[in-house]
Formats: sequence, structure tokens, C-alpha cells
Amino acid sequence: MKFRLVFFAIVFSLLWLMGCSNNMDGGEKKDVENGNEFPPSMTGIIKASNKEYEMKSGNYRWERKQGSNTEVVQTDAASPYQLAEQFNAIMLEQNTNINIEIEGNPNISVYLWNENGRDKEVTLTSNQLSAANSKGRYVYEVLAKWSNGEVSYTFVVEIR
Repeated sequence: MKFRLVFFAIVFSLLWLMGCSNNMDGGEKKDVENGNEFPPSMTGIIKASNKEYEMKSGNYRWERKQGSNTEVVQTDAASPYQLAEQFNAIMLEQNTNINIEIEGNPNISVYLWNENGRDKEVTLTSNQLSAANSKGRYVYEVLAKWSNGEVSYTFVVEIR
């Protein structure tokens, strides 16, 4: 009898503690001091042929310091090539200029992908690249780096 009472008291206490610390906002925490989300959701778009297209985010890693503690959030998503299978390509003409815009003006690197992984780094000039000059489907990864995090974005172009 005494064992059951102690057991139920421990179980109740654990459930109460877990309930009090449970994050009910879908996994995103609000920074109470300044109202910022953590991890932040940084929108990335490309502009081509006078149209805007939102890039799809994949892997990300963010960290923030709070006093002597450091909080890190990291995800692992499918590769850009695998993600590309899930959405439609942006139809463009050969050599079209593509402008990349991402919140917070991070350092940006762009890579072409194929079924074997990263194929090559693409040259950027003022966050702009030129679409391929050969017909086909091209999978691009945009790796954006801020001082406290990084996000991998993907977009797909079909050259007519």
C-alpha cells in the first residue's frame, strides 16, 4: 500500500513537471525579452523574369547565448536534390539573371546539385547568378550564413 502511494506520488510529480515545462507553441520558442522567435524563420526568395519565387528551406542550425548558456537548434532534412523532387521547377530562358534575397543579408554560397550530391559552386555577383545556357533541369542550393546560424535553401530551374 505504501509502495503504491509513493509510486503514484512520483508519477504525478513527473507528469506535473513535464506539463509545466512543455512547449505548447509547436516547438518554436519566443524570446520573452525582445519578442524574437527562436529559431528565427528567415524567408529566402529569388527574382527572375520580373517574378518572385520563394525558396524552400531545408537544413538549418541556429544558436543563441543566454547568460552563460548556449542554446542550439539544428535540423537534418533531405538533400536539396531529394527536396527538389517535391516541387515544380521555375521555367526560365537560357542565361536569365536570378537575384537572391534573404532576410538579414547573410553571406551566401550557391551550389548546383545532381543525383550524386553537390556538383559545383556557382559564381555569384552581388547575390546574382546567371541561369544555365543549356536546356534542362537544374537544382540549386543556397547556403546562407549569419553570425549565429545558417540555413540551406533549394530552388529548381527548368531551362527551355
